[in-house]
Order: sequence, then structure tokens, then C-alpha cells
Amino acid sequence: MLSKQQAEGRYQVSVVSLDELVPQDHLVRKIEHSIDFSFIYDLVEDRYCLDNGRPSVDPVVLIKMVFIQYLFGIRSMRQTIKEIETNLAYRWFLGYDFTQPIPHFTTFGISMTVKFFRMCLNVQLNKWESRMPWLLMLVTRHRTSANIC
Repeated sequence: MLSKQQAEGRYQVSVVSLDELVPQDHLVRKIEHSIDFSFIYDLVEDRYCLDNGRPSVDPVVLIKMVFIQYLFGIRSMRQTIKEIETNLAYRWFLGYDFTQPIPHFTTFGISMTVKFFRMCLNVQLNKWESRMPWLLMLVTRHRTSANIC
């Protein structure tokens, strides 16, 4: 019997958490569990003014966006933003819900982002030495394009 999929499911309203929709074995869950990104706040604390200026994008979110770009082989930040807008696992990794707008791609200056990313990695390498073999195994077992040198 020939059956046709009804498009009505597109408009269905369901109560579901983002956490339920991201597979437990997804790479972003493993990274979130393995790396404590809170050290970034100490690195950038002196670069932000507490009493004036416009609200900033969380620096941890910016670094995680660069992680997504490198690990999943996305060629440009513009394309990375498009992928984050539609990929629930990436939204979960960044801590964004279904409705929060993703930062505009112009938020990133390539030289600023790459230099900051490398600085963060250099600071963390000493802390990661005991976990580095496991982290390298995790990253190399997943098809990536992590050329960050």
C-alpha cells in the first residue's frame, strides 16, 4: 500500500528539552564533559569593562563556536553560524535554546579569533597533559578537520 507522509507534523507543538534531542554519544557532549572552559573568563577579564559599553557575547561561546568550526570542518564563520542556527547539538553545546539568536558572523575577526583560540590552547596544554592522549584519541576517532596550528 502506498502511503504518503503528511506535512502536519511540521506544525506540531511539543514540549521537549534540547538535552533530550542531542544523542548521548555526540562529540560535543564528550567535549563538554572533558574540557572546563571556565579558564577563558580569567584570560579575558581585563578586556571587558564592567560599567559601560554594550552587552557582549559570552567569550566561552565564541571559543566554542571556533571549536565547532574546526572540529566539524566548516570552512567559514558565516557557514558555521548557519550550521549552528539549524543544528540542535551545536545549540546545546553553546548553551543556546531554540529561540535565542546566534551571534552574527561579523562578531568574529579572523585574526582576533584565531590568535585568541591559540592563546587559550597554549594556556590549557599544561593542564591537559594528563588527559591529552584521551582527548587526541577522541578527536582523531571522529572525522574532523582540526588544523589549528
